[in-house]
Amino acid sequence: MSAEEAACAPANPASWDWPTDVERFPEDAPLQALLLTATKLMGAYGQCTVQAAGLKVSLAGLGVLRVLMDEDGLKSSEVADRAWSSPGTVTAVVNTLARDGFVERKPDEADRRIVRLYLTDQGRAVITYYVSQAAPQWRKAFDFADEADEAVVRRFFIQMIGHLGHLMREERGR
Repeated sequence: MSAEEAACAPANPASWDWPTDVERFPEDAPLQALLLTATKLMGAYGQCTVQAAGLKVSLAGLGVLRVLMDEDGLKSSEVADRAWSSPGTVTAVVNTLARDGFVERKPDEADRRIVRLYLTDQGRAVITYYVSQAAPQWRKAFDFADEADEAVVRRFFIQMIGHLGHLMREERGR
């Protein structure tokens, strides 16, 4: 390996030190360190968009509402699978959403032992309102990206999501 190639090669994650300032990553930072930091910052930024919209709901709650917007009447375990979350986390989030009137739990018509989750009109209004209010902030969050690079970045993330989803299904034995 040439000196130039060695300079561009990612550092060994086991020997790599995290920077004290997350905005100052060195060029050799491992991809997972960059992605984990970006994900953490996106979560914090996302929660700011919720607060700026004046909503008293968590990002996790908005995630559950989004899943139910796509398909209403799911079991809690199905919501957890689609959100890549644990059933326990979804139960806690749904408890809050149900208490606040955004989601209803109803017994399944065919098997009364099964409980299904339904979006209420108030829940639908919250997610619709959030999307309309937060869209400009999310556009601003990505305005640094060159328009010509967007297709490449989009393809990378779609491939990564698919690959990590496959790995997670393997880990879970599915």
